[in-house]
Amino acid sequence: MEEKVFEFIEKSVPLAVELETELTKRPALSPDSGGEGELDKCVFLEAWLKKHGITELERYDAPDSRAKGGVRPNLIATIPGRSDGPRLWIMSHLDVVPPGEASLWESDPWTVVEKKDGPLGHRLIGRGVEDNQQGLVASVLAALALLDQGITPSYTVKLLFAADEENGSYYGIDWLLNNQGKAIPELFRKDDMVLIPDGGDEEGASIEIAEKNIIWARFVTKGAQCHGSMPDKGINAHLAGADLAVRLHYGLMEKFSARDALFEPDYSTFEPTKKEANVPNINTIPGEDVFCMDMRILPRYPVDTVLAEVDRIKAEVEGQYKVAVDYTLAQKMESKPTSADALLVALISRAVARVYQVKARTIGIGGGTVGAYLRNKGIDSAVWGRLDDRAHSPNEYTIMANILGDAKVMALLMMRE
Repeated sequence: MEEKVFEFIEKSVPLAVELETELTKRPALSPDSGGEGELDKCVFLEAWLKKHGITELERYDAPDSRAKGGVRPNLIATIPGRSDGPRLWIMSHLDVVPPGEASLWESDPWTVVEKKDGPLGHRLIGRGVEDNQQGLVASVLAALALLDQGITPSYTVKLLFAADEENGSYYGIDWLLNNQGKAIPELFRKDDMVLIPDGGDEEGASIEIAEKNIIWARFVTKGAQCHGSMPDKGINAHLAGADLAVRLHYGLMEKFSARDALFEPDYSTFEPTKKEANVPNINTIPGEDVFCMDMRILPRYPVDTVLAEVDRIKAEVEGQYKVAVDYTLAQKMESKPTSADALLVALISRAVARVYQVKARTIGIGGGTVGAYLRNKGIDSAVWGRLDDRAHSPNEYTIMANILGDAKVMALLMMRE
C-alpha cells in the first residue's frame, strides 16, 4: 500500500507543476501589501480540488472590506477517516509577500519557470512556490495519492488553506479560532494535531515545537525642541530616546538572562530596530523622537513581567532627562510549547526517518508562526518541512524533490494506524 502511494506521488510531477503554475499566476497579496487578497487564488484552488476528486470542501470567509469580494477566504478540504479523532490537520497558507525589488528577479515573479539542470535538480522559480505553495501542493498530492489507491485514512484528515499568514493571521487562523461557535462552527478540537509545512531545513530534520514570546514596541519620547547651540533651552528627546534604547537592550538582557538549548539563539533578545525621522536639519534639537524594539523572549518569562521591567527603566529615563515616554505594542504574543513527547512529534519523526533517512530533532525558534495561535488553544502543532529557505527572497524557488518527499511524509501521517 505504501509503495503504491509513493509511486503515485513520484508520477505526480506534472500535477505539481500545473498546480504551482496556476497558483503563482494569481497573486494573493494582502491589502496591507497593496493587493486584493486571496479570493482569486482560493476560488481557483477550490475548483481544481473538486476536479481532481477532493470534493468535501468548506469556505470560511473573514470579512475585509479592503479585499476583493470583501472577504479573506479560508478553505478546508476534508478526507473522512474511519475514525473522526484524533484528527490530522495540515495547514498551509494562500497569501504570499510582494516580489520586492524587480531588478533582482531573473524572470517574472508571477510566472513559474522550470529549471531541470544544475546541482539542485528540478526546480520551480516564482513568488510563493516555496512559501507556502510547496507545503500546500505536497499536502494535496498526499491526499490525492490516498484517493487514487482507494485508501480511507484511519483518522479524518483536514487540509486548511488559510488567509493572511504573512501579515499577522488576523483574517486567517486567528479569525477561525476566535469565531468558533459564533460566526462559524467549532472547527478544532483539543485532541487535533496540526502540521504546518512552513519552516524547516535542507535535511528535513527540524521539527519546530516552540516559539519565543514576542513584543514589538514603538517608543515615543517627548522633550522640548530648541536650537542646537542652546541645548539648555530645550530637552533633547533624541538623547533621552537613545539612552532609553541602550538601557532597555542591556537591562532587559541582564534581567532575563536564562538560556534554553531548544532555541537558536538560546537566549532572549531585545533589539532596537526601526528609527523614525525627527527634525530635518542638523542644528535643531528634536522635541520628539521615535524608535522601535523587537523583543524575542524565552517562554519561561511572561510578557507582562518583561513589560513591568520596561516600565521601570522607562521611569528612570523620564526622571533623569525630564522627558515623557509613551509606548504602544504592535505585537504581543505568548506561545505555549507543544511537548517533545506529543504523538504528532513522534509521527512526524517516524515518517521523516522513513522518507528522508534522517533523525529528526525538536527545536524552538525566535520567529512567530501560526502554530502559536493553535498551541495557545491547547492544540498540538508542529512546523516542519524540507526547505531551502528561499522564502521572501528574489528568484524564490522550490525543489521538486522536496515537494514529492514532503508529500510522502504527509501521506504516511495520513495513513497512520
